[in-house]
Amino acid sequence: MIIIAKIITALVALIHIYILWIEMFSWTTTGKKVFKNFPKDLFEPTIQMAANQGLYNGFLAAGLIWSFLIDSTEWSTNVALFFLGCVTVAGIYGAISVSKKIFIIQSIPALIGIVLWSIIKFS
Repeated sequence: MIIIAKIITALVALIHIYILWIEMFSWTTTGKKVFKNFPKDLFEPTIQMAANQGLYNGFLAAGLIWSFLIDSTEWSTNVALFFLGCVTVAGIYGAISVSKKIFIIQSIPALIGIVLWSIIKFS
């Protein structure tokens, strides 16, 4: 079970590293392909805003990666649960404010991770 929880946590971290890359380094190229509902003429004027959002996604990924580097199983689990919770909240807010697809891409994998880590923690 712990291996599956770690794989899901790593997947969520990779998703956020990918989002960081899009928003910080390829907003006007790959961003246009990924965020199809966003008006094409707004990519260039919002490049700094997107980079800022990318940085926050990087913090989420860093927290999840940090959970792998903690020796204490209890604290590793707590840190993973905290950052998966942050990802879930961000995905819910994104789904409400931008697109329901964000909930599927961000929140569902994070929620799966929360369930798995909670089973490990409380069993």
